[in-house]
Amino acid sequence: MMRLLPLLIAFMLLQGCASAVMVGAVGGAMMMNDERSFTTQISDTDTDFRIASALSDHQDLHNQTNITGITMNNNVLLIGQAPNSMLRDKAVQVVKSLNIEGKIHNQIRIGNPTSFTTRSNDTWITTKVKGRMLNDEALDVSKIKVVTENGEVFLLGLVTKAQADIAVDITRNTAGVRKVVKVFEYIVD
Repeated sequence: MMRLLPLLIAFMLLQGCASAVMVGAVGGAMMMNDERSFTTQISDTDTDFRIASALSDHQDLHNQTNITGITMNNNVLLIGQAPNSMLRDKAVQVVKSLNIEGKIHNQIRIGNPTSFTTRSNDTWITTKVKGRMLNDEALDVSKIKVVTENGEVFLLGLVTKAQADIAVDITRNTAGVRKVVKVFEYIVD
């Protein structure tokens, strides 16, 4: 039995390696298919972390709001809820103080933070939208980021105007979507 233990551990570790290789391969394929440069993709991810950290450093923002920053091609989309305009404006100023290269799109709504049920429903809406996009051969869903917040679907990415129109049409006609907000940057066909 003691001889089998190292073999079982080695086998389990190899299984983990296979999963890591699979995740890495899928992630790598998505990065290769992205219109953004590798450096920009890394920078966008870093900016997302910097925004989350900066917002959480302020107790009032951390405790009273539900605000997220999503970065795409150095531009930031701020979504979520703040109970009043003072906290919403403070969150925007905190993000501006990070000296981000691109634009900041403020889509923070005044209201109470959404419930767990609402956030779960938003996740389901995002899943439905992405699934419907996958079924359209004219659309490369890997180039589009879909984020749902309180029934509002935000579409980000570097796409052609034709791809944006298809994505908006699919999203608009998905059950549960209250509003579609385009935050696309357009590339020439």
